[in-house]
Amino acid sequence: MSGQTAPELPEAAVTVDVPAKINPHLGVGDARPDGYHSLSTVYQAISLYDTVTVTRRRESGIAVSIAGEGADTLPADETNLAAKAAKLMALYGNIEPDVDVHLFKRIPVAGGLAGGSADAAGALVACARLWGIEIGDAELRRLAAGLGSDVPFCLAGGIAVGSGRGEELVRVEAAGTWHWVVATTDTQISTPECFAEVDRLRGERIGRFSEDVDAIVKAFEAGASADELSRLLVNDMEAAAVSLRPQLASLMHAGLEEGALAAHVSGSGPTILFLVGDKPHAVSLARRLRMRGGARSVHLAEGPVAGPAA
Repeated sequence: MSGQTAPELPEAAVTVDVPAKINPHLGVGDARPDGYHSLSTVYQAISLYDTVTVTRRRESGIAVSIAGEGADTLPADETNLAAKAAKLMALYGNIEPDVDVHLFKRIPVAGGLAGGSADAAGALVACARLWGIEIGDAELRRLAAGLGSDVPFCLAGGIAVGSGRGEELVRVEAAGTWHWVVATTDTQISTPECFAEVDRLRGERIGRFSEDVDAIVKAFEAGASADELSRLLVNDMEAAAVSLRPQLASLMHAGLEEGALAAHVSGSGPTILFLVGDKPHAVSLARRLRMRGGARSVHLAEGPVAGPAA
């Protein structure tokens, strides 16, 4: 056997960490004939992570287990987006799936932070490694896009411009790090509900499509200060989210009163993002928000960070 190398055995388990995403710019067009809305958005991956672990089973099939944030409310069956991702990777690799998918969740659930999409991205990457499936970046993105508009970005992380339904990405080379305080609430807003409210408000001539992302992209590329960036944050869904859940305005005002540079609804809400100057500023603001109450939980995060496929 001298001079020969033993073949590598397949891995028994693979673990990946997947970050949450935020939208420092979210422009929403009018409803299209297909029911979707055109989006012009800038994504940023931030340092709130779910951990996805896939382990080989002794029998065929896909089983899901969940711990951590929202574990008692999320489906642990084939409807979970991570399970769909595992099944899709098995179909791509033409293999019989034999995997346990365990999600340890830290990303707040139903908060506009793409936790479900992050889990799907993590499952795609982890299952490909577990099963030894060779897949190129373009094919991986194609599979991701079939699972949801945010999944391709959750694969890549960093900062990117998104168009179409958000799945068409152009990477942005950022020259800095930005700090956020992430405040979750007890209320919920479904994405379809928020889009419907955007349409209703547009019918009353409230709001418009903020399509141009050039200014904020240049700010990220130049490593702009948090103060500069604070004047460039846009979310066309913010008015709709506050219209549906007026209590969000109170939390936003509280953060601004306590020194945040900007208060920004995350995606369709109801999570609120507060932009701050640096980590000590973030620690101080988070402490003050916890003392005031009004938020279910408060987290510190920074971005951009890499995704599991970066």
